[in-house]
Amino acid sequence: MTFTLQLGEQAPSFSLPATDGKTYSLENFSDAETLVVFFTCNHCPFVTGSDEVTRQTVEKFADKGVQFVGINSNSKNTYEHDSFEHMVERMAEQKFPWTYVRDESQEVAKAYGALRTPHFYVFDKDRKLVYTGRGVDNPRDASKITVNDLESALSEHVAGKKISVPLTNPIGCNVKWDGQDEHWMPAAACDLV
Repeated sequence: MTFTLQLGEQAPSFSLPATDGKTYSLENFSDAETLVVFFTCNHCPFVTGSDEVTRQTVEKFADKGVQFVGINSNSKNTYEHDSFEHMVERMAEQKFPWTYVRDESQEVAKAYGALRTPHFYVFDKDRKLVYTGRGVDNPRDASKITVNDLESALSEHVAGKKISVPLTNPIGCNVKWDGQDEHWMPAAACDLV
């Protein structure tokens, strides 16, 4: 059995609380032609280093029927800054153009097979997986990005083309699983794929 969701597989369902005070499920995004589910967090330097690039991608495809939902599954016991309260604060400060939900139990991360933060999953209208992996080739330092795999995949998909590179390795921090103590690591220390 493979840990992460495979191309062509159906998006696992979820029902999670968001920073805007509402609870969201897959059905809340049923009007989206394309849905991007991505696993993210508050502190990872690979997330914070590429958030503005992700924002630009969201804004670029907003009028093309593409919606984004960011899921924070990191254990607040492993990394306290990933608590729901800090998520609310971060959205208030940054005003990101996506829905930001909390996966406290980590069951959704397990269902998707989320490996890193950030880790992107692109689903078609039928919610079948058409792209998964990294957003860009250098998420930690936006000035060094040479490839935006997520944007390329979305461009091809919304144009009705076959995605030429549907699978890449996500680059970022490991998902912080509950019960795995990483406090010995420096805050910026993250593993690369």
